[in-house]
Amino acid sequence: MPWHFGNVRADMEAVYGYEHYQRAQDYFADEAYLDAARELEELFTDLAELSEDDDTSTRDVAGHGLSEARLLLARAYYHSAQLGRAERAARDVIAEDPQDAYAHLLLGRTLTRAGRADEARGPLRLAELLGGYES
Repeated sequence: MPWHFGNVRADMEAVYGYEHYQRAQDYFADEAYLDAARELEELFTDLAELSEDDDTSTRDVAGHGLSEARLLLARAYYHSAQLGRAERAARDVIAEDPQDAYAHLLLGRTLTRAGRADEARGPLRLAELLGGYES
């Protein structure tokens, strides 16, 4: 009986995606927020290209949701003062996981920092209710 190694291409893509994510985490820890954002942007660009190559548009090479990577991207944008991008990324996380209290907190803080305190009240209140974060 021949050995079956599964989908080698998918396995390699998952490793490559994880390497992007790990590098982004390292950059973020070193407060190199622009580098972290670039690394994650490359990860999502690669994933988008892979989903175009496949028949499944929702393909997740890593085998699980990408909300952690999206949240890290939103945080990197926030800390590098790319507030429009931080807002969009936080909203993407919330769309994927509406119960993510930290994503609501980040969205609220982003809106506040952008001078949109009235809009920030809702997400900040949800962050408080969902996760105990104080606004």
